[in-house]
Amino acid sequence: MSSRFAVLLSFTLALAGASVFAVEPPPATPDAAPKAAGTPGADNVDLADLRAFTAVYSLVKQAYVDDIDDHRLMQAAIRGLLAGLDPHSEYLGKEQLDDLTEDTTGSYAGLGIEVLQVEGSLRVIAPIDESPAERAGIKAGDTIVRIDGKAVQADDLEAAIASLRGKPGSPITLSVLHEKQTVPVDIPLKREVIRVASVRGRLLEPGYAYLRVSQFQAETGAQLRRRIERLVADNKAPLRGAVLDLRSNPGGLLTSAVEIGDQFLDSGVIVSTRGRMKESDLSFRATSGDLLDGAPMVVLVDNGTASAAEIVAGALKDNHRALLMGRRTFGKGSVQTVLPLDAEHAVKLTTARYFTPNGTSIQAAGIQPDIVLADLALSQRNSEPTPAFGERDLPNHLKGANEGDGGDASGASKRDLQQDYALNEALNALKALALRRPAPAELHKSG
Repeated sequence: MSSRFAVLLSFTLALAGASVFAVEPPPATPDAAPKAAGTPGADNVDLADLRAFTAVYSLVKQAYVDDIDDHRLMQAAIRGLLAGLDPHSEYLGKEQLDDLTEDTTGSYAGLGIEVLQVEGSLRVIAPIDESPAERAGIKAGDTIVRIDGKAVQADDLEAAIASLRGKPGSPITLSVLHEKQTVPVDIPLKREVIRVASVRGRLLEPGYAYLRVSQFQAETGAQLRRRIERLVADNKAPLRGAVLDLRSNPGGLLTSAVEIGDQFLDSGVIVSTRGRMKESDLSFRATSGDLLDGAPMVVLVDNGTASAAEIVAGALKDNHRALLMGRRTFGKGSVQTVLPLDAEHAVKLTTARYFTPNGTSIQAAGIQPDIVLADLALSQRNSEPTPAFGERDLPNHLKGANEGDGGDASGASKRDLQQDYALNEALNALKALALRRPAPAELHKSG
């Protein structure tokens, strides 16, 4: 890789979840013949387009109802140029660059909500776990139509996004249109300092772990490693299997996604990227070592699983390392490059697509899970279930050797399994997969 094409981790985008590069324009070839203006692939701008631009610019200066200064017009022209490319290319000012750093470190003042500009609207990718947005019931796929009573304008979405952040404790009201609803609801919130713990985990039952990755940040790989080590210690034996929950994970750092994919794979491609520039063609491969020692995995995904989360899901699926369950993922499969203009301004430009190990681009199509689950929720029974009756309930029954060993989940895990349909199904599938594998003690004896 050339020195002019270096990865800038400080600019890696948590929202887009893609690798971010700094690129200098390629040097001109001395003997290359110049192309005529207006011809396909020409380096020069078509004169007719230039005339049209200057004519529109002049008309706005002369006839617009308010006097607009040149700086504001040129800034709008730059933003419009990039906005017309795709939803992820944009012009970044100092505040936006600062936001990138905050997102990758996982600490900022706001609502804990990841949003995307979609067809002139502000669409929610996913709320961050345990954030004001999640507690208020905002979900992936919701649309923010008003902020503090002011309608979100299609031509000023960046200002709308910026207004979501603010001083901790300051109030804000979002008018949110939930999916499949026709009338928005007003949701009052208070901004908080969002410190995103990107990894959580617990034992669902003895031997079976639940691992939740909510975002891919700089320290996510190390956090996941420590969490697994702690769960193995709590279990007092190697794990028999794990559920990796990537639902409503909006993405994050490509480097973090590669690191986590590598933690569960002994070999094989994790992800590759391809673009017009030669330096965009990269391939990341796994190294030896699996934190779960080959124990079966089930990965939960949904329509809020995006970008870096899709990289991990695709790597584990294509390498036959895990069973994917849930719903089709978001389909954000492009790589953004941050091109610094000066100390306070940059351009974020889509420069490549990424591909799963099988060579599949998930851009727009997403990843289809191995087992599709409906978007269901478990409900409580109206009456208590009829108690099970067995030998142990008979008076003076002969006591069994293992009568006291229920192997039940903890109270918190029981509640989660009762309320979370997808997690309940994932645990059932994980147990089935574990039946095909010798117990951890036997593995270590034979190994």
